[in-house]
Amino acid sequence: MAVQINPSILSADFARLAEEAEAVKGADWLHVDVMDNHFVPNLTLGVPVVESLSRATGTPLDCHLMIADPDRWAPQYVEAGAGSVTFHAEAAAAPVRLAREIRAKGARASMALKPATPIEPYEDLLPELDMLLIMTVEPGFGGQAFLDIMLPKIRRTRELISRHGLELWLQVDGGVSADTIERCAEAGADVFVAGSAVYGKEDPAAAVRALRAQAEDATAAAAWACTH
Repeated sequence: MAVQINPSILSADFARLAEEAEAVKGADWLHVDVMDNHFVPNLTLGVPVVESLSRATGTPLDCHLMIADPDRWAPQYVEAGAGSVTFHAEAAAAPVRLAREIRAKGARASMALKPATPIEPYEDLLPELDMLLIMTVEPGFGGQAFLDIMLPKIRRTRELISRHGLELWLQVDGGVSADTIERCAEAGADVFVAGSAVYGKEDPAAAVRALRAQAEDATAAAAWACTH
């Protein structure tokens, strides 16, 4: 399973999004945080910006919808150009139907869990997904400190994925940096969202490469990866 690094434009300069997208050459995806000031207490951007950004960069867009009523809105992000759309389990009324609709429109379907939401009740839904996102901070704001108490949840999720033999990506988002990415990889994550750890550096592309190298080394030594 290949390590993937997804820089978060939440930490980028919103006045220069096209340039900021180009500044992370070599990234696997560009992570786009969509917040509506209802599901989370913050407001960022929406469909028109995603549509413009998809035309401005060749890096595929990974849209994380921290919004109420994703059943209604998520398909529009696929139409706007997102290659992957993540909805929150806590907000979706019909997650299986929504995941299938996202896939039918041609994007990867992903579901996110807030820190207090356990993975176990969603075990039967995993085959409907292309990626599962474990939030390692409370969603809503960038720059928060990584929650170490999420590491056991990442391990349990990786165990479920392995038990069912799924080709399911396991993403982590929140406080991922040079100080925390190895612990996440060791626990079982293979897709890493990094905001200030990339865009807060003088050379964002070099930061992406450095994070990737750390995660790859940690994954190579991880017990979960040795069984695949």
